[in-house]
Amino acid sequence: MSDKNQRYDVVVIGGGAAGLSGALALSRARRSVLVIDGGRPRNAPASHAHNYLGREGIPPLELLAIGRAEAEGYGAEIVQGDVVSAEKVSDGFRVVQGDGATVHARRLLVTTGIVDELPDVEGLAERWGDDVLHCPYCHGWEVRDQAVGILAGSPMAPHQALLWRQWTDDVVLFRNDQPDFSDEEYEQLAARGICVVDGEVTALEAADDKVTGVRLAGGTVIPRQALVVQPRFTARSAVLEGLGLRPTEMEVGGHVVGTYIAADPAGATEVPGVWVAGNVANLMEQVVGAAAAGLKAASMINMDLVTEDTRRAVDARRAPFSAEAERQVTERVLGDRRHGLQETSR
Repeated sequence: MSDKNQRYDVVVIGGGAAGLSGALALSRARRSVLVIDGGRPRNAPASHAHNYLGREGIPPLELLAIGRAEAEGYGAEIVQGDVVSAEKVSDGFRVVQGDGATVHARRLLVTTGIVDELPDVEGLAERWGDDVLHCPYCHGWEVRDQAVGILAGSPMAPHQALLWRQWTDDVVLFRNDQPDFSDEEYEQLAARGICVVDGEVTALEAADDKVTGVRLAGGTVIPRQALVVQPRFTARSAVLEGLGLRPTEMEVGGHVVGTYIAADPAGATEVPGVWVAGNVANLMEQVVGAAAAGLKAASMINMDLVTEDTRRAVDARRAPFSAEAERQVTERVLGDRRHGLQETSR
C-alpha cells in the first residue's frame, strides 16, 4: 500500500454506511476500489441503529462489519488509517495517508461524516448516545413514556420540545441561556403540557449508569431520565478543503446548526472527479439515507468513468500511428502469421 504507483479507479475516504455502500456498488461494477477509514464512526456510542429496513435495531459496529465483508467480497480493499491530504494531479488524484502511504485515484468519493459538538455541561458528554440524545427518530421509541428534558440550544428549542412530545407526555424544556420564547410558542407548549424551566443548566446528574436529573445553577435538580440536546454538526472537511472545497453553513430558523460540503443531488462537487455522500453533505441524513446517497454517488462515478474510458478508446482508435492502432492493424492483416505460425504449402 505504500507504493506511490498503486492505482485505483476510486478511492473512498471514510468507511461508514455511505462509503461502504458506494464501495459495494463500485466493486460490483468491476471497478478497483480502495476504502480508507479512520475507524471512528460517529454512531459508535449508540447501542443500536434504527429505521434501516431489514436491519432494524442492529448495533452500528455490526452493521459496518457486515458492510465491509460485503464490499470485500466483490474485491474492494479496505484499510484503516487517516487521509492527511489529497491533491489533483494530471490524471486523477494523489491521496496521502497518515503513515506516508500514497495511492493514486481516478475519482474520489469522500464520506468523512461530521463531528457532533456538544453543549458544555458537566456530565453530558459521558452520556452521549446513551440517554443524552438528539434525534427522536433514532431514539424516541427507546425513551417513550419516560421523563425527557430538552436543553435549549437555539431558537428551534420549542419546536424540538413539541416534536419529542410525540413519544412521551412528560417533557420539560430547559430554556438555559436562550432568549425568551414568543407568546405563541409559550401557548403551544402549554397546550401540549410541556413545562418550561428558566435558569442556567450546569450539570447532568447520573447514578447507576443512568441519567437521574438536570441540575440548575441554583442547585435545584429536576428529575429526568433522558436529556435531548442540539449539537453543532461540523463537517469533517479537511481533505476536501485541501482540494478547494469550503464548507457551507446551514441555518435553521436563522441559527447556524452546522456546516456541510455543497454538492448536486448525486453528490458531485464543484471539483471535477470528487463526490461526497452521507452526513458530510447532508447534516440530517440518517444511516439508511447515507447508504442510499453512497449508492447514488457510486452510480454517477461509474458512469463518469465509463464516459472517460469510452473517450480514451475512441481517441486511440482514431490515432493513426499509436501503438494500439498498430496492434489492431497487425491483428487484422497478418492474423497468426505475426507469430510465424502460418503453414507453408509445398
